[in-house]
Amino acid sequence: MARYIGPVCKLCRREGAKLFLKGERCNSKCPIDKPTGSLVPGQHGKRRSKMTDYGKRLREKQKTKRIAGLLETSFYGYFKRARKMPGQTGETLLRLLEIRLDNVVRRLGFASSMASARQMVLHGHIKVDGKRVNIPSYSVSVGETITLFDGVKGNLAVQRSIASQIRKEIPAWLELDPSLMDTLGRSKDLPVDLSNIKVEGRMKLQPKREEMSYPVNDQYIVELYSK
Repeated sequence: MARYIGPVCKLCRREGAKLFLKGERCNSKCPIDKPTGSLVPGQHGKRRSKMTDYGKRLREKQKTKRIAGLLETSFYGYFKRARKMPGQTGETLLRLLEIRLDNVVRRLGFASSMASARQMVLHGHIKVDGKRVNIPSYSVSVGETITLFDGVKGNLAVQRSIASQIRKEIPAWLELDPSLMDTLGRSKDLPVDLSNIKVEGRMKLQPKREEMSYPVNDQYIVELYSK
């Protein structure tokens, strides 16, 4: 599977915004927060030029693609699928990206970033309705349960990520096991013993536009690809 392996902080600087590609680390160690963080990377970064209409649309597409962790061919494939489906193409595109298994794993808090969520899926640590699924692009359906294998639920990084997500609030279209939320939500010392608790969540509903993790203008993406 092709993927970007370069420095991800450059991607945030290029878009001029935090894309949270490193999860919680972006809140404390981010080049964007430095005085020179808003400069575009490269030797011509200090040059300021007026953004064209095409440039605005391109930047929205690039930002969305980078948050999702996809390369151009895969991203355009999602756009073609969205264009054939009922409803607004832009919103449908973002919904297809939002219900990918790697993104659902991240939104449930099992991983702090898209890259670590994808790695978790690829390494076979995730079950969907009791069956191991190692395909990050798997589309989660309403009612399906996402479970973390017992071998990794005691991992400190995993528990910290889940606890952090619980504090920030689980998206309304997802739900975590109540006993898990109660245990990690009130525990101050991690890791804790989760041997008798299932680390799992469920997709209750299709996500609405305001609940998706893509702060972009999806209409710009549609206009860019429609030319």
